[in-house]
Amino acid sequence: MVFTTAINCIRARGPDEFWRKRQIFRLAAHYLGRRRNCYSVTIKIVHRALVYATKGRHLRKEDMKSLHETRITAGCEQHNITFKDFKEGLARCDILLNRRSLADLAAWEPYSFKALTDIAKQRLDDDGLSRSK
Repeated sequence: MVFTTAINCIRARGPDEFWRKRQIFRLAAHYLGRRRNCYSVTIKIVHRALVYATKGRHLRKEDMKSLHETRITAGCEQHNITFKDFKEGLARCDILLNRRSLADLAAWEPYSFKALTDIAKQRLDDDGLSRSK
């Protein structure tokens, strides 16, 4: 765009506004009615959706953490050891597996998980900290 005066340059919103609105409309492409066609409505709905998406990412992490702990606890109960003792025994043996790995082993590899519980129990017995059920 060529402007003959500075006032016209200041008043013109130019391509920036087009691309900014286009980005919002693209995020609202799957909505129906005015939610997708009317910018003033669209921007409110899209911002609310982005807030929900942000909260959802945090909630998903919390949900997965509780799911992993539930699986590990269930696996530990099968082998007569508490979750706390299990983690303590693994830490004393320098076995550094995260929750996800332990939960996968508890759910899909029961023999491997049993070996880990046996190692943890043995270490706690050797250190005199056996508090098993």
